[in-house]
Amino acid sequence: MAFTIPSNLHPNCGPVAWLLGTWAGNGHGDYPSIEPFQFGQELVFQQDGRPFLHYLSRSWIVDESGATVREAAQETGFLRCLPEGRLELVLSHSTGLSEIWYGQAEGGKLELRTAGVGFTETAKEVTGGHRLYGNVEGDLLYAYDMAAGEHELQPHLWARLQRR
Repeated sequence: MAFTIPSNLHPNCGPVAWLLGTWAGNGHGDYPSIEPFQFGQELVFQQDGRPFLHYLSRSWIVDESGATVREAAQETGFLRCLPEGRLELVLSHSTGLSEIWYGQAEGGKLELRTAGVGFTETAKEVTGGHRLYGNVEGDLLYAYDMAAGEHELQPHLWARLQRR
């Protein structure tokens, strides 16, 4: 599918413009405190001409054949684009977390690390994270490493998504 950069794109968003649109695909999850799982996911990146992208993610657990088992996590936020590819990400999760991330975008790649994590009294304790997004052969590949509870930062989620 051909992608066209919107004419009203703010110049600071140039390094992340390739993310705009809807992406869907499948991924895998694992962590010491849970059983490994597979999931389906849809990501939407939107913009309105200001120096940020709105981000929305929804996911669902799937079985070995790809059939939906149940709904899973949702998160939404704003990828704030600064000069020279610098990024700030503000995220809110359906699981009761809110996060602030800082990072850099260049050459079809984004790398972000948490600067702060807040959580409600009923949320699981997440203490840090690292996200890597890349444009690989026109697909969106990402990996999310998480530190939670007594566990140090380690791989948690990874996926390959295609533009819709």
